[in-house]
Amino acid sequence: MKSLRKPREIETTRLPNGVRIISEYMPHVRSASVGVWIGSGSRNETLEENGLSQFIEHMLFKGSKRRSAEQSAKEADSIGGGLDAFTSKELVSYNVKVLDEHLPKAVDILADLVLNPKFADDDIRKEKGVIIEELKMEHDTPEYVLHEMFTKNFWRGHALGRSILGTKESINSFSRDSVMRYYKEAYSPSNILVTAAGNLRHKQLVDLTGEHFDKLKKRTSKRKDIVPTPHAPLLFRDKQSLEQVHLYLAVPAVPLSDKSRFACYLLNTILGGGMSSRLFQNIRERQGLAYSVMSELSMYRDCGCMAVYAGTSLKSANKVIDAILVELRSMQESPVPEEELRRAKDNMKGSLVLGLESTSSRMGNLARQELFFGRFFSIDEMLEGVERVTAEEVQGMAQRFFDPKSMALAMLGRLDGFKLTRGDLMRR
Repeated sequence: MKSLRKPREIETTRLPNGVRIISEYMPHVRSASVGVWIGSGSRNETLEENGLSQFIEHMLFKGSKRRSAEQSAKEADSIGGGLDAFTSKELVSYNVKVLDEHLPKAVDILADLVLNPKFADDDIRKEKGVIIEELKMEHDTPEYVLHEMFTKNFWRGHALGRSILGTKESINSFSRDSVMRYYKEAYSPSNILVTAAGNLRHKQLVDLTGEHFDKLKKRTSKRKDIVPTPHAPLLFRDKQSLEQVHLYLAVPAVPLSDKSRFACYLLNTILGGGMSSRLFQNIRERQGLAYSVMSELSMYRDCGCMAVYAGTSLKSANKVIDAILVELRSMQESPVPEEELRRAKDNMKGSLVLGLESTSSRMGNLARQELFFGRFFSIDEMLEGVERVTAEEVQGMAQRFFDPKSMALAMLGRLDGFKLTRGDLMRR
C-alpha cells in the first residue's frame, strides 16, 4: 500500500567555515525548535579533562559577553522558550522551543550563549563546587553508583567508561586555561551543527545562523576516536546501608548505525522493554522477585551494550539471575512467536511515530541522524525497517550476544559475601 504521508521537507546547508545547518519545514504547527549541537561529548576527553564537556555546558549558562545569565533566562522566557541543554557521551546540545515568530530571537539567544561565554574565574570556582555537590548527590543514589561501576569496567581503559560528570579530582583541577583550551577545540565550526524544525523556512534559518556563526574561523582537531573493546567483568561491591541488591547483567550489542539495529531494538523490547516484556512478566508478575526489572540499550557510533537491571533482596538475587538467564537462553533457543513479535513491532512503530510529532523531537532527530548516520530517514523508512525484521533475525541476535563467556555482572548492596563465578553463569 502506498504511503499517504508527505515526505519530510528537510534542507541542509554548510557554511564556508564548516558549520552545518539543517531544517525541517512543518507548516501545520505554530512553533519552532532550534538547537546548537556539538558533535563530541565526554568520550572525547582525556583522563585529565574528564568532566569538561559537562562543565562547559554549565558555564555557558553563567552569562555571555552580551547578556547576564538572568537576562538570557528572561529573554528566553519572554518568547515562551524552554531554554535547555544536556551533555552525553557523544554530543552536547543547547536548544529552545518558541512560537515561530520568535525564531530570530531564539537563534540570537542560543548563538550568544554558545559563542560568547565569559568563563569568569569566580564563576568557574563556584561551578566546580556546584558540580561536586551534584556528584555527591549521585553517589548517594545506588542506581548511579552501580551504573558507573559497571560502565567503568565494561568499557575498561576507554573514555566511554568514564563518568560524564567527571571526578572530584578532575573537576577541582579545571582552570580557565584548561576550560578555554577544550572549548576552542570542541566548539570548532566543523564540530557545530544547527538544526531546527517547525514553521520556518530554511533560507531564514541559514541567514540567521550565518549572522553569528560565519565569523568563526576554521579549526581542526587532532584527536583520534578509538573504538572501545567491551569486557566481561564480574563485580561485587558491598554497601551495608542499602536495603536492596542492585544488579546489572550485560552483553555487547550493535552500534547505533548498524544495519541490524532494528532487530536489536526488538530484542530489547521483547526481553525487558515494557510491562508486557518477558522479564517483567516472569520476574515481577509471576514470581514476585523484584519491583523493578528491565533491559536497556546503550548504543554509540561504534559500539553498543544491552543490560538487564533488577533491584531485589539478597535472598532472591540467585533466583533473579537464574530467571534472567532462563529468558536469555529461551531467546537463543526458539524464535519469537509471531504474536509476540507483532506486539513488539507495533509498540516500537508507535513509539517512533509518536516520538516525532513535536518540533523539538524532530529537531533532535535531525541532529542525531546527521551526526550518527550522515543521512535522513523518512518515517516510512524507519517503520519499514522495523517491519522487515524476522523472528529468525531476533533469535540470531540473541545467539550472537547472549554468550555467558561475554556476560558482565555487577552487583551492589548488602551482599554479605555473595559472589558468582564465570562457571556459575555458564552452568545455570
